[in-house]
Amino acid sequence: MGISSVAAPFVAGLPSVSAKSTKPKQRIIFMFSPNGTIPEDFWPDQEGAEFQLKRILKPLDSLKNRMLTLKGVHNKVQGDGDRHMRGMSCLLTGKELFPGNIQGGSDTPAGWCKGISIDQELKNFLQSNPETATQFGSLEFGVGVADRADPWTRMSYAGPNRPVAPIDDPYQMFEKLYGRKQDQRMVASVLDDLRGDFQKVRQKVSSEDRLLLEEHIDFVRDMELEIERSLAQKYVMNPPELDHGVADENDNLPKFCEMQIDLLVNSFANDLARVATLQFTKSVGQARMRWLGIEEGHHGLSHEPDNKVDAKEKLVKINIWFAEQLKMLATKLEQTPEPGGDGSMLDHTTIVWANELGKGNSHTLNDIPFVLIGNGLPFNMGRSLRMENVAHNRLLMSFAHGMGHHIETFGNPKLSAGGPLNLS
Repeated sequence: MGISSVAAPFVAGLPSVSAKSTKPKQRIIFMFSPNGTIPEDFWPDQEGAEFQLKRILKPLDSLKNRMLTLKGVHNKVQGDGDRHMRGMSCLLTGKELFPGNIQGGSDTPAGWCKGISIDQELKNFLQSNPETATQFGSLEFGVGVADRADPWTRMSYAGPNRPVAPIDDPYQMFEKLYGRKQDQRMVASVLDDLRGDFQKVRQKVSSEDRLLLEEHIDFVRDMELEIERSLAQKYVMNPPELDHGVADENDNLPKFCEMQIDLLVNSFANDLARVATLQFTKSVGQARMRWLGIEEGHHGLSHEPDNKVDAKEKLVKINIWFAEQLKMLATKLEQTPEPGGDGSMLDHTTIVWANELGKGNSHTLNDIPFVLIGNGLPFNMGRSLRMENVAHNRLLMSFAHGMGHHIETFGNPKLSAGGPLNLS
């Protein structure tokens, strides 16, 4: 109906203001890294509070009292698509993929996911309450995701068949967060005309088209609300100054990561959103981490057999690097005072680090490496837990319940049996 072509040039950069709340803020970040882990160098041997971190998690040692490792959480979603596809697109949705024509591995082809992801579910929940509503609701950051769209590249879904693309250009993300005021006035004028046009044709289209039109009208209404809030915005923290001219290429991924993390922390400090995703490359990602002295592609290395010691050591080094990026994010939150509240921002934020596979060369969807950092959810942190073969849908439900959203199922209802995990 013209929304994309008319509004898209301006939508990327509207600043925000959020409603004030009397309750402490809660935030959640879902961080993704691909191609499985090395289990024997990842999972602590001990259970409970007295646990020791192995090589991959060792960079997080100073955050142990804020950490929760969860072994025994499995992605049990079946159906179409290979395990990389289901591992990625079902990671935050807990629901099957539609049949489709995207072929992967040796399994049946598939399409997009059939359900909403937990980050978008939480976004909608928070946005429905004026006390927790923010300018953007959620922000989707990427690092080296690349220019393609398929079930290997998308973990966030606004609904069935509605993948949400991460923004992996920090300059584009900066414009989205801190665009000019003039853009707002132009968008407001355009949206007013669009809404009027949509209402005129609403009664003249088929019932099927009317449903699509209602989605467009809702989008316009949301955009108008964003603009209304943004007019009075006063930032608690000035926007970060990004280095200019950093090229979007493989060898600059560490710099892009640092820039995206700076923007993420800054956006949370200014309460532009309380839900975010941070996606490193993609499932089957082939980043070549030359800054670590590794020339081979990540996914290719992950397929090497266990007895190939050199490949295993390179994979350990790659996963240590991801842990270091998590440490950077958590440390910046920990060093930033909570705006208008007590403690640090990490006291009000939980980071969930996950992967699409438990182990790369076996393509197992068991023991998905879930690690939680921070105190944004009412969980008992500082522990290493071993679960009893639980579906990850129950963990996704735990995130919702921890945010005050008491859903009875999430994703596949059968895989939600037993309810949320008790992590308090």
